Amino acid sequence: MPPTNQAATALPKYVQISELLIRDIASGRLLDGERLPPERDMAEELGISVGTLRKSLKELTNKGLLERVQGSGNYIRHGNVEASVYAMFRLELLAGGGLPRADILDLTTLEKPADLPKFGTSTSGARIRRLRYLNNTIIAVEEIWLDADAGKVRPEALSDSLYHYYQKQLGFWISRAEDRVSIGSMPDWSPEAFPLQPGTVTGYIERMSWADKPDPVEFSRTWFDTDKALYVQRLK
Repeated sequence: MPPTNQAATALPKYVQISELLIRDIASGRLLDGERLPPERDMAEELGISVGTLRKSLKELTNKGLLERVQGSGNYIRHGNVEASVYAMFRLELLAGGGLPRADILDLTTLEKPADLPKFGTSTSGARIRRLRYLNNTIIAVEEIWLDADAGKVRPEALSDSLYHYYQKQLGFWISRAEDRVSIGSMPDWSPEAFPLQPGTVTGYIERMSWADKPDPVEFSRTWFDTDKALYVQRLK
């Protein structure tokens, strides 16, 4: 189930539901040709209105992931999920899928420290630290650095998807990313809400992200709880 407590900057509810369904399609939890439950039953289960659900289903139809058959129902059609807001978010619940969301722990603009790899064209950047969820399960903490020349990050306008924020507020889109997955020690700034204590060895991801220029515009590092989530990369 998607979270019931939504921040003011969360994605619109119908987008959240469509993204949740897209991630369930990608993970195989919703099978090709599967008929969804009746709309009223589905809306009640998700805690939303039938009107909101229908907007979500229209998003899936427009993406070619749903066929709506008059008098019969709504049928899943597997297809390209790259148009998803969370197409590059690779963490999933152990059972698959899950709607990503985030709590901002800190947002600071400062000089890039020496331990960061080279990215961008400025000597400073916006550092965003977040607590990550899938549905209502805490699964990761992350630290994202956005090069200062890419634009000013305003905390009041941030959404759960930073890539969505970059596109809508800063005017660029992350077109590709490179992940390096290994293990690492939880940082000392990890919040008490995270189940793993600072120094605990767990899953670790470093990501470089590019927009429309030769230099990467963003660098991030994520520590995730391997008892709650998996890193998943699907190849076609």
